[in-house]
Amino acid sequence: MTDLILFWHRRDLRICDNIGLATANQQSAKVVGVFCLDPNILESKDIAAVRVTYMMGCLQELQQNYLQAGSQLIILKGQPIQEIPKLAIALNAKAVFWNLDVEPYARERDRTITQALKDKGIAIQTFWDQLLHSPAEIASGANQPYTVYSPFWKNWISKPKTEPFDRFKNRESLTAQEQEAINQAGAIPLPTAKDLGFVWDNELMLAPGETAAKERLEEFCNEAIFSYKEKRNFPAIDGTSRLSAALKFGAIGIRTVWDVTMEAIAGSSSDEAQESVKSWQQELAWREFYQHAMYHFPELAEDAYRPAFKNFPYDNNSEHFQAWCEGKTGYPIVDAAMRQLKSTGWMHNRCRMIVASFLTKDLLINPKMGEIYFTQNLYDWDLSANNGGWQWSASSGMDPKPVRIFNPASQAEKFDSNGEYIRKWLPQLRSLPTKLLISGEIPDSQRESLGYPLRIVEHKIQQRIFKERYNQQKVE
Repeated sequence: MTDLILFWHRRDLRICDNIGLATANQQSAKVVGVFCLDPNILESKDIAAVRVTYMMGCLQELQQNYLQAGSQLIILKGQPIQEIPKLAIALNAKAVFWNLDVEPYARERDRTITQALKDKGIAIQTFWDQLLHSPAEIASGANQPYTVYSPFWKNWISKPKTEPFDRFKNRESLTAQEQEAINQAGAIPLPTAKDLGFVWDNELMLAPGETAAKERLEEFCNEAIFSYKEKRNFPAIDGTSRLSAALKFGAIGIRTVWDVTMEAIAGSSSDEAQESVKSWQQELAWREFYQHAMYHFPELAEDAYRPAFKNFPYDNNSEHFQAWCEGKTGYPIVDAAMRQLKSTGWMHNRCRMIVASFLTKDLLINPKMGEIYFTQNLYDWDLSANNGGWQWSASSGMDPKPVRIFNPASQAEKFDSNGEYIRKWLPQLRSLPTKLLISGEIPDSQRESLGYPLRIVEHKIQQRIFKERYNQQKVE
Protein backbone atom coordinates (compact mmCIF):
# COMPACT_ATOMS: atom_id res chain seq x y z
CA MET A 1 0.00 0.00 0.00
CA THR A 2 1.36 3.39 -1.00
CA ASP A 3 2.27 5.77 1.82
CA LEU A 4 0.05 8.85 1.69
CA ILE A 5 1.33 12.40 2.13
CA LEU A 6 -1.07 15.14 3.16
CA PHE A 7 -0.16 18.56 1.76
CA TRP A 8 -1.53 21.50 3.74
CA HIS A 9 -2.15 24.57 1.56
CA ARG A 10 -2.10 28.03 3.14
CA ARG A 11 -0.57 30.87 1.10
CA ASP A 12 0.27 28.69 -1.89
CA LEU A 13 -3.02 28.16 -3.74
CA ARG A 14 -1.56 26.58 -6.87
CA ILE A 15 -0.20 23.28 -8.18
CA CYS A 16 2.62 24.75 -10.30
CA ASP A 17 5.97 25.89 -8.88
CA ASN A 18 5.02 24.86 -5.36
CA ILE A 19 8.10 23.61 -3.48
CA GLY A 20 6.31 21.63 -0.78
CA LEU A 21 3.76 20.08 -3.13
CA ALA A 22 6.40 19.19 -5.74
CA THR A 23 8.57 17.56 -3.06
CA ALA A 24 5.62 15.56 -1.76
CA ASN A 25 4.92 14.46 -5.32
CA GLN A 26 8.51 13.24 -5.66
CA GLN A 27 8.31 11.23 -2.44
CA SER A 28 4.94 9.56 -2.85
CA ALA A 29 2.58 8.46 -5.61
CA LYS A 30 -0.35 9.41 -3.39
CA VAL A 31 -0.60 13.07 -2.34
CA VAL A 32 -3.77 14.70 -1.08
CA GLY A 33 -4.23 18.43 -0.56
CA VAL A 34 -6.07 20.09 2.31
CA PHE A 35 -7.12 23.65 3.10
CA CYS A 36 -8.51 24.57 6.51
CA LEU A 37 -10.88 27.52 6.85
CA ASP A 38 -9.42 28.96 10.05
CA PRO A 39 -11.90 30.80 12.33
CA ASN A 40 -8.99 32.68 13.92
CA ILE A 41 -8.63 34.43 10.56
CA LEU A 42 -12.14 34.38 9.11
CA GLU A 43 -13.77 35.62 12.32
CA SER A 44 -11.29 38.42 12.86
CA LYS A 45 -12.80 41.91 12.86
CA ASP A 46 -10.14 42.96 10.37
CA ILE A 47 -11.02 40.54 7.57
CA ALA A 48 -12.05 42.00 4.19
CA ALA A 49 -14.92 40.59 2.12
CA VAL A 50 -13.03 41.32 -1.09
CA ARG A 51 -10.04 39.33 0.14
CA VAL A 52 -12.11 36.30 1.11
CA THR A 53 -13.87 36.48 -2.27
CA TYR A 54 -10.52 36.35 -4.07
CA MET A 55 -9.25 33.53 -1.85
CA MET A 56 -12.34 31.37 -2.36
CA GLY A 57 -12.04 31.85 -6.10
CA CYS A 58 -8.43 30.66 -5.92
CA LEU A 59 -9.52 27.61 -3.93
CA GLN A 60 -12.21 26.80 -6.47
CA GLU A 61 -9.66 26.60 -9.28
CA LEU A 62 -7.17 24.77 -7.06
CA GLN A 63 -9.76 22.12 -6.27
CA GLN A 64 -10.46 21.64 -9.97
CA ASN A 65 -6.73 21.34 -10.71
CA TYR A 66 -6.40 18.62 -8.06
CA LEU A 67 -9.24 16.66 -9.65
CA GLN A 68 -7.62 16.95 -13.07
CA ALA A 69 -4.41 15.59 -11.53
CA GLY A 70 -6.28 12.56 -10.22
CA SER A 71 -6.26 13.65 -6.59
CA GLN A 72 -8.36 16.00 -4.51
CA LEU A 73 -8.26 19.08 -2.31
CA ILE A 74 -10.02 18.47 0.99
CA ILE A 75 -11.75 21.43 2.64
CA LEU A 76 -11.96 21.58 6.42
CA LYS A 77 -13.44 24.26 8.67
CA GLY A 78 -12.30 24.68 12.25
CA GLN A 79 -9.22 25.09 14.40
CA PRO A 80 -6.22 23.81 12.38
CA ILE A 81 -4.59 22.48 15.57
CA GLN A 82 -7.49 20.01 15.79
CA GLU A 83 -8.54 19.51 12.17
CA ILE A 84 -5.18 18.85 10.47
CA PRO A 85 -3.97 16.12 12.88
CA LYS A 86 -7.46 14.54 12.87
CA LEU A 87 -7.44 14.28 9.08
CA ALA A 88 -3.85 13.01 9.00
CA ILE A 89 -4.71 10.25 11.48
CA ALA A 90 -7.91 9.32 9.61
CA LEU A 91 -5.96 8.90 6.38
CA ASN A 92 -3.09 7.11 8.10
CA ALA A 93 -0.83 9.71 6.49
CA LYS A 94 2.88 9.01 6.50
CA ALA A 95 3.59 12.75 6.73
CA VAL A 96 2.13 16.24 6.50
CA PHE A 97 3.96 18.75 4.33
CA TRP A 98 3.46 22.50 4.22
CA ASN A 99 5.15 25.74 3.20
CA LEU A 100 6.23 28.14 5.93
CA ASP A 101 5.10 31.69 6.65
CA VAL A 102 6.77 34.67 8.34
CA GLU A 103 3.73 36.00 10.20
CA PRO A 104 3.58 35.64 14.01
CA TYR A 105 0.20 33.89 14.10
CA ALA A 106 1.18 31.38 11.41
CA ARG A 107 4.46 30.59 13.15
CA GLU A 108 2.77 29.95 16.49
CA ARG A 109 0.08 27.84 14.81
CA ASP A 110 2.77 25.79 13.05
CA ARG A 111 4.61 25.16 16.31
CA THR A 112 1.52 23.73 18.00
CA ILE A 113 0.52 21.59 15.01
CA THR A 114 4.07 20.30 14.59
CA GLN A 115 4.05 19.09 18.17
CA ALA A 116 0.58 17.56 17.85
CA LEU A 117 1.60 15.61 14.74
CA LYS A 118 4.86 14.42 16.26
CA ASP A 119 2.98 13.23 19.32
CA LYS A 120 0.92 11.05 16.98
CA GLY A 121 3.98 9.68 15.23
CA ILE A 122 3.30 11.57 12.00
CA ALA A 123 6.31 13.09 10.24
CA ILE A 124 6.35 16.65 8.95
CA GLN A 125 8.34 18.46 6.30
CA THR A 126 8.27 22.23 5.83
CA PHE A 127 9.63 24.48 3.11
CA TRP A 128 10.19 28.15 2.25
CA ASP A 129 8.05 28.66 -0.83
CA GLN A 130 6.80 32.25 -0.87
CA LEU A 131 10.32 33.73 -0.83
CA LEU A 132 13.20 33.44 -3.26
CA HIS A 133 15.50 33.43 -0.21
CA SER A 134 14.51 32.32 3.28
CA PRO A 135 15.19 34.60 6.28
CA ALA A 136 18.20 32.47 7.22
CA GLU A 137 19.83 32.96 3.81
CA ILE A 138 20.22 36.74 3.89
CA ALA A 139 22.31 38.23 6.68
CA SER A 140 24.93 40.93 7.18
CA GLY A 141 28.64 40.24 7.60
CA ALA A 142 28.01 40.15 11.35
CA ASN A 143 25.33 37.51 10.74
CA GLN A 144 22.55 39.92 11.69
CA PRO A 145 19.29 40.60 9.83
CA TYR A 146 19.25 43.72 7.69
CA THR A 147 17.23 46.73 8.83
CA VAL A 148 18.04 48.88 5.77
CA TYR A 149 16.93 47.92 2.28
CA SER A 150 19.98 48.89 0.16
CA PRO A 151 22.49 46.44 1.70
CA PHE A 152 19.73 43.80 1.82
CA TRP A 153 19.20 44.26 -1.92
CA LYS A 154 22.91 43.98 -2.73
CA ASN A 155 23.16 40.71 -0.82
CA TRP A 156 19.83 39.37 -2.08
CA ILE A 157 20.45 40.06 -5.79
CA SER A 158 23.93 38.51 -5.61
CA LYS A 159 22.56 35.08 -4.73
CA PRO A 160 21.45 32.55 -7.38
CA LYS A 161 17.71 32.04 -7.67
CA THR A 162 16.03 28.62 -7.74
CA GLU A 163 14.31 27.49 -10.93
CA PRO A 164 10.51 26.98 -10.90
CA PHE A 165 9.34 23.58 -9.63
CA ASP A 166 7.39 21.04 -11.67
CA ARG A 167 3.62 21.01 -11.83
CA PHE A 168 1.87 18.62 -9.46
CA LYS A 169 0.92 15.39 -11.23
CA ASN A 170 -0.63 12.76 -9.01
CA ARG A 171 -0.31 9.12 -9.92
CA GLU A 172 -2.60 7.20 -7.57
CA SER A 173 -6.15 7.98 -6.48
CA LEU A 174 -7.68 7.36 -3.08
CA THR A 175 -9.33 4.10 -2.14
CA ALA A 176 -13.00 3.95 -1.16
CA GLN A 177 -11.88 3.37 2.43
CA GLU A 178 -9.70 6.49 2.39
CA GLN A 179 -12.54 8.50 0.86
CA GLU A 180 -14.84 7.42 3.66
CA ALA A 181 -12.17 8.37 6.21
CA ILE A 182 -12.07 11.88 4.74
CA ASN A 183 -15.82 12.25 5.13
CA GLN A 184 -15.65 10.96 8.69
CA ALA A 185 -12.88 13.46 9.48
CA GLY A 186 -15.21 16.37 8.77
CA ALA A 187 -14.50 17.33 5.15
CA ILE A 188 -16.99 19.82 3.73
CA PRO A 189 -17.91 21.01 0.22
CA LEU A 190 -16.07 24.16 -0.78
CA PRO A 191 -18.27 27.09 0.30
CA THR A 192 -18.49 30.43 -1.47
CA ALA A 193 -17.47 33.69 0.18
CA LYS A 194 -21.17 34.52 0.56
CA ASP A 195 -21.76 31.16 2.26
CA LEU A 196 -19.18 32.30 4.82
CA GLY A 197 -20.93 35.66 5.26
CA PHE A 198 -18.67 37.81 3.06
CA VAL A 199 -20.34 39.82 0.32
CA TRP A 200 -18.33 41.58 -2.39
CA ASP A 201 -20.40 42.46 -5.43
CA ASN A 202 -17.87 44.64 -7.25
CA GLU A 203 -15.44 43.34 -9.84
CA LEU A 204 -12.07 42.06 -8.64
CA MET A 205 -8.95 43.86 -9.91
CA LEU A 206 -7.51 40.45 -10.85
CA ALA A 207 -9.59 37.34 -11.41
CA PRO A 208 -8.76 34.70 -8.79
CA GLY A 209 -6.72 31.61 -9.47
CA GLU A 210 -3.56 30.33 -11.05
CA THR A 211 -4.65 30.78 -14.67
CA ALA A 212 -5.51 34.47 -14.32
CA ALA A 213 -2.27 35.15 -12.42
CA LYS A 214 -0.17 33.54 -15.16
CA GLU A 215 -2.03 35.48 -17.85
CA ARG A 216 -1.53 38.76 -16.01
CA LEU A 217 2.18 38.05 -15.52
CA GLU A 218 2.58 37.30 -19.22
CA GLU A 219 0.63 40.41 -20.20
CA PHE A 220 2.69 42.63 -17.90
CA CYS A 221 6.03 41.17 -18.96
CA ASN A 222 5.19 41.44 -22.66
CA GLU A 223 4.82 45.21 -22.50
CA ALA A 224 4.33 47.28 -19.32
CA ILE A 225 7.39 45.94 -17.50
CA PHE A 226 9.66 47.63 -20.08
CA SER A 227 8.37 51.08 -19.09
CA TYR A 228 7.68 50.24 -15.43
CA LYS A 229 10.36 52.53 -14.00
CA GLU A 230 8.90 55.53 -15.84
CA LYS A 231 5.18 54.81 -15.39
CA ARG A 232 4.85 52.97 -12.07
CA ASN A 233 4.16 56.14 -10.04
CA PHE A 234 1.25 57.43 -12.13
CA PRO A 235 -2.04 56.12 -10.72
CA ALA A 236 -4.08 56.92 -13.85
CA ILE A 237 -1.84 54.59 -15.91
CA ASP A 238 -1.98 50.80 -15.88
CA GLY A 239 1.77 50.66 -15.35
CA THR A 240 2.10 48.13 -12.51
CA SER A 241 1.78 44.34 -12.46
CA ARG A 242 -1.27 44.18 -10.18
CA LEU A 243 -0.04 40.76 -9.10
CA SER A 244 0.08 41.62 -5.39
CA ALA A 245 -2.98 39.53 -4.47
CA ALA A 246 -1.73 36.57 -6.51
CA LEU A 247 1.59 36.73 -4.67
CA LYS A 248 -0.08 37.17 -1.28
CA PHE A 249 -2.23 34.04 -1.75
CA GLY A 250 0.37 32.17 -3.76
CA ALA A 251 -1.77 31.88 -6.90
CA ILE A 252 1.56 32.20 -8.69
CA GLY A 253 5.01 31.03 -7.62
CA ILE A 254 7.71 33.59 -6.94
CA ARG A 255 10.27 31.52 -8.89
CA THR A 256 7.96 31.58 -11.91
CA VAL A 257 7.72 35.36 -11.59
CA TRP A 258 11.48 35.76 -11.28
CA ASP A 259 12.11 33.47 -14.23
CA VAL A 260 9.88 35.59 -16.45
CA THR A 261 11.66 38.79 -15.37
CA MET A 262 15.00 37.27 -16.35
CA GLU A 263 13.54 36.40 -19.75
CA ALA A 264 12.33 40.00 -20.02
CA ILE A 265 15.83 41.33 -19.29
CA ALA A 266 17.26 39.03 -21.94
CA GLY A 267 14.66 40.29 -24.41
CA SER A 268 15.04 43.98 -23.58
CA SER A 269 15.55 46.17 -26.62
CA SER A 270 17.30 49.01 -24.79
CA ASP A 271 19.17 49.90 -21.61
CA GLU A 272 16.10 51.84 -20.45
CA ALA A 273 13.86 48.80 -20.87
CA GLN A 274 16.35 46.63 -19.00
CA GLU A 275 16.51 49.16 -16.15
CA SER A 276 12.72 49.10 -15.93
CA VAL A 277 12.71 45.33 -15.51
CA LYS A 278 15.40 45.60 -12.83
CA SER A 279 13.31 48.26 -11.12
CA TRP A 280 10.43 45.79 -10.82
CA GLN A 281 12.82 43.14 -9.56
CA GLN A 282 13.77 45.57 -6.81
CA GLU A 283 10.12 45.76 -5.82
CA LEU A 284 10.10 41.97 -5.48
CA ALA A 285 13.11 42.36 -3.21
CA TRP A 286 11.27 45.01 -1.15
CA ARG A 287 8.51 42.42 -0.67
CA GLU A 288 11.08 39.97 0.70
CA PHE A 289 12.81 42.64 2.80
CA TYR A 290 9.56 43.32 4.63
CA GLN A 291 8.88 39.59 5.07
CA HIS A 292 12.36 39.01 6.47
CA ALA A 293 11.85 41.99 8.80
CA MET A 294 8.55 40.52 10.07
CA TYR A 295 10.23 37.17 10.64
CA HIS A 296 13.20 38.57 12.57
CA PHE A 297 11.26 41.33 14.37
CA PRO A 298 7.73 39.99 14.96
CA GLU A 299 7.09 42.89 17.35
CA LEU A 300 6.70 45.07 14.23
CA ALA A 301 3.19 43.70 13.89
CA GLU A 302 2.21 45.55 17.05
CA ASP A 303 4.50 48.54 17.45
CA ALA A 304 6.78 51.06 15.75
CA TYR A 305 10.37 50.10 15.03
CA ARG A 306 11.86 53.52 15.84
CA PRO A 307 11.91 54.48 19.53
CA ALA A 308 10.81 58.06 18.82
CA PHE A 309 7.45 56.76 17.57
CA LYS A 310 6.65 54.17 20.22
CA ASN A 311 4.83 56.79 22.31
CA PHE A 312 4.35 59.55 19.76
CA PRO A 313 1.66 62.07 20.83
CA TYR A 314 -0.84 61.57 18.01
CA ASP A 315 -4.15 63.43 18.14
CA ASN A 316 -6.24 60.46 16.93
CA ASN A 317 -9.22 62.70 16.16
CA SER A 318 -12.05 60.25 15.40
CA GLU A 319 -13.92 62.67 13.12
CA HIS A 320 -10.79 63.30 11.07
CA PHE A 321 -10.15 59.58 10.83
CA GLN A 322 -13.69 58.96 9.60
CA ALA A 323 -13.34 61.71 7.00
CA TRP A 324 -10.10 60.10 5.80
CA CYS A 325 -11.77 56.67 5.56
CA GLU A 326 -14.69 58.07 3.57
CA GLY A 327 -12.58 60.20 1.22
CA LYS A 328 -13.93 63.46 2.61
CA THR A 329 -10.78 65.30 3.74
CA GLY A 330 -11.11 68.10 1.20
CA TYR A 331 -7.80 67.13 -0.45
CA PRO A 332 -8.67 65.73 -3.91
CA ILE A 333 -5.74 63.35 -4.43
CA VAL A 334 -6.24 61.86 -0.95
CA ASP A 335 -9.98 61.53 -1.34
CA ALA A 336 -9.71 60.01 -4.83
CA ALA A 337 -7.38 57.33 -3.50
CA MET A 338 -9.64 56.47 -0.58
CA ARG A 339 -12.64 56.22 -2.94
CA GLN A 340 -10.65 53.87 -5.17
CA LEU A 341 -9.90 51.65 -2.18
CA LYS A 342 -13.53 51.48 -1.10
CA SER A 343 -14.77 50.75 -4.62
CA THR A 344 -12.16 48.24 -5.79
CA GLY A 345 -10.41 46.83 -2.72
CA TRP A 346 -7.15 48.09 -4.19
CA MET A 347 -5.13 51.30 -4.30
CA HIS A 348 -2.17 52.33 -6.42
CA ASN A 349 1.07 52.18 -4.42
CA ARG A 350 1.94 55.86 -4.94
CA CYS A 351 -1.47 56.72 -3.53
CA ARG A 352 -0.97 54.38 -0.58
CA MET A 353 2.07 56.46 0.35
CA ILE A 354 0.19 59.75 -0.13
CA VAL A 355 -2.80 58.79 2.04
CA ALA A 356 -0.57 57.22 4.71
CA SER A 357 1.58 60.33 4.95
CA PHE A 358 -1.55 62.48 5.12
CA LEU A 359 -3.09 60.41 7.91
CA THR A 360 0.05 60.37 10.05
CA LYS A 361 1.69 63.73 9.26
CA ASP A 362 -1.31 65.96 8.49
CA LEU A 363 -4.06 64.46 10.59
CA LEU A 364 -1.63 63.31 13.29
CA ILE A 365 -3.33 59.94 13.61
CA ASN A 366 -1.57 56.78 14.72
CA PRO A 367 -0.51 54.75 11.65
CA LYS A 368 -1.84 51.60 13.31
CA MET A 369 -5.37 52.92 12.70
CA GLY A 370 -4.66 53.35 9.00
CA GLU A 371 -2.92 50.00 8.83
CA ILE A 372 -5.99 48.30 10.29
CA TYR A 373 -8.30 50.14 7.90
CA PHE A 374 -6.25 48.87 4.97
CA THR A 375 -6.44 45.38 6.47
CA GLN A 376 -10.22 45.67 6.48
CA ASN A 377 -10.43 46.77 2.85
CA LEU A 378 -7.50 45.58 0.70
CA TYR A 379 -7.85 42.44 -1.38
CA ASP A 380 -4.07 42.14 -1.63
CA TRP A 381 -3.43 42.79 2.06
CA ASP A 382 -0.27 41.16 3.35
CA LEU A 383 0.82 41.77 6.95
CA SER A 384 4.50 42.28 6.15
CA ALA A 385 4.02 44.57 3.15
CA ASN A 386 1.17 46.53 4.73
CA ASN A 387 3.05 47.02 7.99
CA GLY A 388 6.30 47.87 6.21
CA GLY A 389 4.58 50.39 3.96
CA TRP A 390 2.78 52.10 6.80
CA GLN A 391 5.89 52.29 8.97
CA TRP A 392 7.85 53.71 6.01
CA SER A 393 5.20 56.38 5.37
CA ALA A 394 4.84 57.19 9.06
CA SER A 395 8.66 57.45 9.44
CA SER A 396 8.40 54.92 12.26
CA GLY A 397 10.00 51.96 10.51
CA MET A 398 13.27 50.69 9.09
CA ASP A 399 14.35 53.69 7.07
CA PRO A 400 17.62 55.65 7.08
CA LYS A 401 15.69 58.87 6.36
CA PRO A 402 13.04 58.88 9.07
CA VAL A 403 11.07 62.04 8.24
CA ARG A 404 9.27 62.34 4.92
CA ILE A 405 6.19 64.53 4.65
CA PHE A 406 4.26 64.35 1.38
CA ASN A 407 2.53 67.52 0.24
CA PRO A 408 -0.73 66.36 -1.37
CA ALA A 409 -0.69 69.19 -3.93
CA SER A 410 2.89 68.60 -5.07
CA GLN A 411 2.28 64.85 -5.21
CA ALA A 412 -0.78 65.39 -7.40
CA GLU A 413 1.08 67.85 -9.62
CA LYS A 414 3.92 65.38 -10.13
CA PHE A 415 1.96 62.16 -10.54
CA ASP A 416 -1.52 63.19 -11.77
CA SER A 417 -0.73 66.42 -13.60
CA ASN A 418 -3.81 66.21 -15.86
CA GLY A 419 -6.12 65.33 -12.99
CA GLU A 420 -7.20 62.14 -14.77
CA TYR A 421 -7.04 59.96 -11.66
CA ILE A 422 -8.78 62.53 -9.48
CA ARG A 423 -11.57 63.02 -12.01
CA LYS A 424 -12.17 59.27 -12.25
CA TRP A 425 -12.72 58.78 -8.53
CA LEU A 426 -14.22 62.19 -7.70
CA PRO A 427 -16.65 62.64 -10.61
CA GLN A 428 -18.33 65.63 -8.92
CA LEU A 429 -15.11 67.58 -9.53
CA ARG A 430 -14.70 66.71 -13.23
CA SER A 431 -15.75 70.15 -14.44
CA LEU A 432 -13.14 71.99 -12.36
CA PRO A 433 -10.02 73.42 -14.00
CA THR A 434 -7.09 71.04 -13.65
CA LYS A 435 -5.12 73.61 -11.68
CA LEU A 436 -7.75 73.63 -8.94
CA LEU A 437 -7.98 69.84 -8.90
CA ILE A 438 -4.25 69.47 -8.45
CA SER A 439 -3.68 72.23 -5.93
CA GLY A 440 -6.87 71.54 -4.04
CA GLU A 441 -7.31 75.32 -3.71
CA ILE A 442 -11.01 75.11 -4.49
CA PRO A 443 -13.04 78.12 -3.27
CA ASP A 444 -15.43 77.30 -0.44
CA SER A 445 -18.43 78.40 -2.50
CA GLN A 446 -17.56 75.95 -5.28
CA ARG A 447 -16.99 73.15 -2.80
CA GLU A 448 -20.47 73.69 -1.43
CA SER A 449 -22.13 73.78 -4.84
CA LEU A 450 -20.30 70.62 -5.93
CA GLY A 451 -21.02 68.77 -2.69
CA TYR A 452 -17.31 68.51 -1.89
CA PRO A 453 -16.14 69.05 1.71
CA LEU A 454 -13.96 71.83 3.09
CA ARG A 455 -10.41 70.94 4.06
CA ILE A 456 -10.42 69.41 7.50
CA VAL A 457 -6.86 70.64 8.24
CA GLU A 458 -4.25 72.92 6.65
CA HIS A 459 -1.17 71.08 5.42
CA LYS A 460 1.40 73.78 6.27
CA ILE A 461 0.16 74.13 9.83
CA GLN A 462 -0.01 70.39 10.40
CA GLN A 463 3.46 69.66 9.05
CA ARG A 464 4.90 72.25 11.42
CA ILE A 465 3.10 70.65 14.37
CA PHE A 466 4.31 67.22 13.36
CA LYS A 467 7.93 68.35 13.11
CA GLU A 468 7.76 70.05 16.51
CA ARG A 469 6.41 66.92 18.14
CA TYR A 470 8.94 64.71 16.40
CA ASN A 471 11.86 66.89 17.47
CA GLN A 472 10.56 66.87 21.03
CA GLN A 473 10.32 63.07 21.01
CA LYS A 474 13.92 62.79 19.83
CA VAL A 475 15.10 65.07 22.66
CA GLU A 476 13.27 63.00 25.25
